[in-house]
Amino acid sequence: MDKKEVKQRIEKLKEKILELNYKYFVLDESEVKESVRDSLKRELIELEAKYPEFITKDSPTQRVGSVLSGKFEKIKHLTPKKSLSDVFSEDEIREWCERIKKLVDGKIEFVCELKIDGLNITIQYKKGIFERALTRGDGEFGEDVTHSVKTIESIPLRLNETLDLEISGEVFMPKKSFEKLEGFANPRNAAAGSVRQLDPQITAQRNLDMFFYHVDKNTLPKNVQTQEDTLKTFKKLGLKVCEHYKKLSSIEDVIKFCKSWHEKRDNLPYEIDGIVVKVNDFHQQNIMGFTAKAPRYAIAYKFPAQQVSTQILDIILQVGRTGAITPVAVMKPTLVAGSTVSRATLHNEDEIQKKDVRIGDTVIIQKAGDVIPEVVEVIKDLRTGNEKPFKFPKICPICESPIERKEGEAAYRCTNPDCYAVQKEGLSHFVSQKAFNIIGLGDKLSMQLIDEGIIQDPADIFRITKQDLLTLDLFQDKRADNLIESIEKAKKVPLDHFIYALGIRFLGEQSSYDLAKFILTKKKYSDKKIERYKKKTSQESLFGETEEEEVKEEFSILDLIATMQEFTLEDIVNIDGVGEKTGGIIYEWFSHKNNQKYLEKLYRVGVILDIAPLKSTGNLNGKSFVVTGSLKDFTRDQIKDVIKQNGGKVHSSVTKDTNFLIVGEDPGSKLRDAEALGVKIISEQEFKKIRAKAQEV
Repeated sequence: MDKKEVKQRIEKLKEKILELNYKYFVLDESEVKESVRDSLKRELIELEAKYPEFITKDSPTQRVGSVLSGKFEKIKHLTPKKSLSDVFSEDEIREWCERIKKLVDGKIEFVCELKIDGLNITIQYKKGIFERALTRGDGEFGEDVTHSVKTIESIPLRLNETLDLEISGEVFMPKKSFEKLEGFANPRNAAAGSVRQLDPQITAQRNLDMFFYHVDKNTLPKNVQTQEDTLKTFKKLGLKVCEHYKKLSSIEDVIKFCKSWHEKRDNLPYEIDGIVVKVNDFHQQNIMGFTAKAPRYAIAYKFPAQQVSTQILDIILQVGRTGAITPVAVMKPTLVAGSTVSRATLHNEDEIQKKDVRIGDTVIIQKAGDVIPEVVEVIKDLRTGNEKPFKFPKICPICESPIERKEGEAAYRCTNPDCYAVQKEGLSHFVSQKAFNIIGLGDKLSMQLIDEGIIQDPADIFRITKQDLLTLDLFQDKRADNLIESIEKAKKVPLDHFIYALGIRFLGEQSSYDLAKFILTKKKYSDKKIERYKKKTSQESLFGETEEEEVKEEFSILDLIATMQEFTLEDIVNIDGVGEKTGGIIYEWFSHKNNQKYLEKLYRVGVILDIAPLKSTGNLNGKSFVVTGSLKDFTRDQIKDVIKQNGGKVHSSVTKDTNFLIVGEDPGSKLRDAEALGVKIISEQEFKKIRAKAQEV
């Protein structure tokens, strides 16, 4: 961007952030997630740091707190309020530590406290008696909310000692109280709205709570010289503190503490959105001092955000294993859900048009659980007029063959079955974890093998020799031996994984499992004999010749071919979990002579079908599940396997036929879909109870 564009961008960001701040702090409304507001402010901070000549006094980065609502009397804080600097990654925590270490001599100890997601309140005590409660406000003046805060039972109206104190803490609404309340987006907004009630009786009914954590101006005993001492003294005075704080002696221990609470935050009865890290010793704090806006001795580590803002730099096209062409947004790198991403899916042409996504737009992206980042919406208020609409081309971006979009489908597809991109993606799918799970055979190596003519289709993987691998760059004995061992181990594959690996269009993990179970209830056995090319390599015969290994199979690939030939189109379409659209594709695929020859080739190279994993150990009565968010006790794959092994079904999207949505931490749009369709929403713990009950039947 040139300076004119930078100035324009800064003005747009300031305008949008001020609007969001007003809605968030004054109206208690959330137009976007707080993480999106944070990321917009972060971009503004970075631009102003690079171009300080564009900083103005009214910039959201130049003041602390929020504007006053005008409903309550303005009272000046005895001590001006400072905001904490936010950090979003482990590296930023370490960088902060390196900066402050240069300011003081000696060892630094830290106190880590949970960052409660509530409303910051300052309370003034006069000779131990509750006198006044103020919101943070603009940092200099706060709103007098004494009438409502006094109704919070956990706040003492009289301290255990007659001290003059100005102390700060967080008013919050417990999760159970929030569940009973309607009209608020989240517990933080509910707490803020409750404190700002003109009628204190309404506040009293909301069951608010408060934790104290900071002394602003005090006459505490002189022996209170650390943050840890402060928290202990608060308890003696009758002030409630969050018990989950911890004193730590190294920054690596601080990082471990932050990570541990990110994993177990759902078990708390209140919401937290990060960890506050403070230098423990007050003397060291005083030496470190303050910047214009924040203390140097403390930071707020924000948990990885599931939604953030970023800018689209370009839109490119990717060709998948079925020839489907997917538009992808290339973005300014941004941190979301704990990892830096620079690309997000735009799904298809219709989605681009529906959301009106343009090159140059500022967008909200999200990533929930293991889901690939996607563009949620465009922040149109930040448009400058220079954004460019995207038009789908008429040819494949890889092989330049014509592309087509069939009636009733959302995706364009390359019409060339030999398209290099289709080969590459098909091979990646074949070796993936839920297919053959060939460890060590990544995309780069797969492309080398294709380029060198060592493999032409996935079946050729099982004919690769050590000598083939040693001809490739950077391949040495150990790596070659490991890959050959991995390939040999992968030859025995569960039937549903084998079907999934074939890459049949519309056939996902669950429908592959459903088809495999149906096949095994109707299985036929083939009389066809095809010589296997499987030799014993572990030991030579007495005469130096290799012996053919006898392979005994309960159900072979040839039996699979024979079974599928017995099925009519109606049989396949009526398989529970398959349906008409997918059933038609399956029937057509197994009827095609070239595909049958491909299956026979997989048989000849020694692929063995393992049918044991398909036997269910419980009974979830064919219930349909969808999973969203990050889980605590299961990986995404583990919970899917548990559901399927107990007779349930797992699908990727919520429909009216979904029985349960299992919700983990930071759920995505599936939660909104489930709420709209009236699908039962359950936690990970509730799923365990349902599973246990089903196993008792």
